[in-house]
Formats: sequence, C-alpha cells, structure tokens
Amino acid sequence: MNSTPHNIRQESHDQPLVSAVLAVRNEERYIESVLQSLLLQDTSSCDLEILVVDGDSSDATRKIVERIANRNARVRLLINHRQKTPYAFNLGIHAAEGEYICILGAHTTYAKDYIATCLRELHLHNAGGCSGVAITRPSSDAFQARLVAWVQAHPFGTSTGSVRTRKAGFSDTIPYPIFLKSTLIEVGAYDTQLHRNQDNDLSQRLRTRGHKLYLTDRTYCEYFASPTVASLSRYAFKTGFWNIISFKKNRASMSLRHFVPGVFVASILLCLLAFVSASRAPEHVQLWFRLPLFSLVVAYVIASVGAAFHIASRERDATALLTPFIFLALHTCYGVGVLAAVTINAPLPSCDPDGLPEKVVD
Repeated sequence: MNSTPHNIRQESHDQPLVSAVLAVRNEERYIESVLQSLLLQDTSSCDLEILVVDGDSSDATRKIVERIANRNARVRLLINHRQKTPYAFNLGIHAAEGEYICILGAHTTYAKDYIATCLRELHLHNAGGCSGVAITRPSSDAFQARLVAWVQAHPFGTSTGSVRTRKAGFSDTIPYPIFLKSTLIEVGAYDTQLHRNQDNDLSQRLRTRGHKLYLTDRTYCEYFASPTVASLSRYAFKTGFWNIISFKKNRASMSLRHFVPGVFVASILLCLLAFVSASRAPEHVQLWFRLPLFSLVVAYVIASVGAAFHIASRERDATALLTPFIFLALHTCYGVGVLAAVTINAPLPSCDPDGLPEKVVD
C-alpha cells in the first residue's frame, strides 16, 4: 500500500491529527459502510487517519480494507494475529501518529460530525474522554433483527446505566470515545487479559487518575445490533461470564447492574426449589413455599409487558409486543453466564505484558 501517516498532514500542519482505531474481524458485511462514514467525517477542525486493525479475518474483510486503503492514503491496515479486541486497540494506539485517539467499533456508522464534535466537547468540558450518543439500530428489516434491537435499546433490557441508554452528561463509561493519546499511555492503555469489558476497566482507571468522561448528545453514532435471538443469547451469555472475570480483575470497574441478571436467574432457581419442596411441607405453610415463584414471575411479566407496550407505542409496530420473550432470553442467558463463571471459578486468561503490535501492513 502506498499510504503513510505523514501524507495526511500535507494540507494542514496547524490542525490536530486524530487517529481513528477500528478493531475488526470477519466484518465483510459492515466494513465498507463503516469506513465510508469515517472517510466522510468533517475534518475542518482536525486531520484524520484511520487505522483498521484486522484480527486475521477469514472472510473478505481484509481485501475490502486493502482496496479502500489503496485509494485513500488516510486508511492503514494493521494485522492483529492474537485476534482479541484489547490487543487490537493497543496495536492501533501504539501505531497511531495522532495526538488524539478515537476508539471505534465495526458494527457502527458515525455521523459526519462525530469526531469533530467529540473533539470539541472534550475540550469544552475539560474531559479525559468524550463520545457521542449511541443509537441502536436493527441490522436488517428482518423480524428477529428488529426485536433484538428494540430490546437492547430499552432500559428494561440493558438498564439505564448502559451506554445504549445513557443520557448526555458526565458518565462512568462512554461508547466509541476520543482520548488524548498521552492519556491512554499514562494509564497503560487496554488490559489484554480482559477480552470483554476492557472499556469498563479502562474507564475506571482513567477516572481514578482524575480524568472525567463526557457523553455528548450533540452528535451520534448508529450501532447495529445482533441479527438474531440466537446471536443475542450467545452474546449475553459471554457478557455475563466475563463480568465475573472482570470483577476479579478490577472490582471497581463493575457495578451492581452488571450482576442483576445473575441474581434474577439465581432467584428463579431458588424459588423453583421452594415450589418443588412445597408438597413435602405441612399444608398450612405450602402457600408460602409457592408464593415467591409466583410473585417473581408476575413481577417480571408485568415489567416486560409494560416495556413491550412502551416500545410498541414508540415504534408504532405491534410486533414489539413479542419483546417480552426476547427480554427473557437476554436476561436468562446473561444470568446463566454469570452463574456459570461463579460455579467454575473462571480464571483470568494469560496475556503478554505489553500487548504491543505484531505486524503492520503498509
């Protein structure tokens, strides 16, 4: 490839350079639209380079990136043979030429002013990191895709503290943020032992150092959710499982909301046990053995149906009335993941101490 980061700055030496780091693996379905949204970014107040860190994709992702990079000097391809997300981010951070780093995702497209606005808001609020609002969209018009997106975007599905539901203001963690590169280096960049929740961990370490994180509603990005209920369920299980590992690594990076589904599933199991044991109890106390399960089920049904009607009213689509089943799948799989990690005492994976780049393709 005939691209070098220095070519980007020939037009203007006064503007700051932002390095957008995009971690990808097998993203042939999304990668072209994501890169187009980045190449169309407003660069009136900054210069931009785009570092695509590919985790040895087995599909056409790498070829698509190479084709785009051959036509645009702002795009560079890096290869992450370890394939895990924190290694990709650290590879991009260390290879970046920019004064600022923007950490981005491949299932997301970005408003034309996303990077410029986040950079401006970063300075305006004297923050260590800043991101725009993440709007969850269906990955297609398919029936399941719409249900999954609605569930993930609703507070009952992912809590009011999720990056998908947070409102503007200072926050514990932010999606797709921009940072000063020196700030990321100061805290040691991403923890390569955390294959998930590495953003929660980084955010907590930044806040411990006195860096504030700001979420602005002056710009936005669109995140494309899992396409099927099955893929959402797998995602939920892995997330719940990794929440326990993340808690072991850095307790302060996790909050109570991360374990509510685990408590929910554990409560269901205990209530079921009490219900089954009721027949062996004296007749005058059998009701008390059965009442907890009944109460928990009724409360969950009321809450999920209420959320479904809220979504149906907002979207003007009666299909949303089926979301209680998707809520249940999400919460159950998430909770089972939490309990599975606790049961087997899931260990932290091994890692290299630096997580430095392995190979850069130029």
